[in-house]
Amino acid sequence: MKPSYLALAALALPMCLAAQQPAPAPSPGQPAAPSANPITEAFRGRTMALQRNLAAAFDSIPAAKFGYRPTPAQQTVGFIAQHLASDNYLFCNNFGSQKATRAAADTTTADSVKATWPKDTLVARLKASFAFCEAAFAQLDDAKLADQVTMTFRGNSRSMPRASMVLGHALDMADHYSQIANYMRLNNLVPPTAQPRPRSGS
Repeated sequence: MKPSYLALAALALPMCLAAQQPAPAPSPGQPAAPSANPITEAFRGRTMALQRNLAAAFDSIPAAKFGYRPTPAQQTVGFIAQHLASDNYLFCNNFGSQKATRAAADTTTADSVKATWPKDTLVARLKASFAFCEAAFAQLDDAKLADQVTMTFRGNSRSMPRASMVLGHALDMADHYSQIANYMRLNNLVPPTAQPRPRSGS
């Protein structure tokens, strides 16, 4: 997790909400019912879309490319996968009282070692972190976004609104999706969001 995500949270919240897609149109003749938690629903919609895109991206990258990195100074595909899973738990553990239970190997093994695990292992752990975050999201409503939570990272703790963690999570995933999409382009692979959309009615 990068500290700048937390600093951006308060400033980026209005932009994040404004960027959300409009709600689906109501059935003909039926008025749209106002949402009880429009902010939470906006966050959830964007977060779930990012999860789907990231899962599709890592699924489509061949196992032989999980050691790929554009330059020696950059992270490998495998490193990004394990790092993203860890970030997901860091953020989503602050969504409510539900906390993740992780295998000892996930929390005690060095990141550089986990980065070399087989693709199937890394992708399974990444998807498990997505499933946990989806369940953690179910605890949220708009009122709880204002609650103060304490986040501890590298031995340092700070208090912040829960909304900062929810927004930081979405920003972190968007950052890593952009990263992995560029890696895919460099290997002549098409990122999920650049795939042709099916024609309506087909």
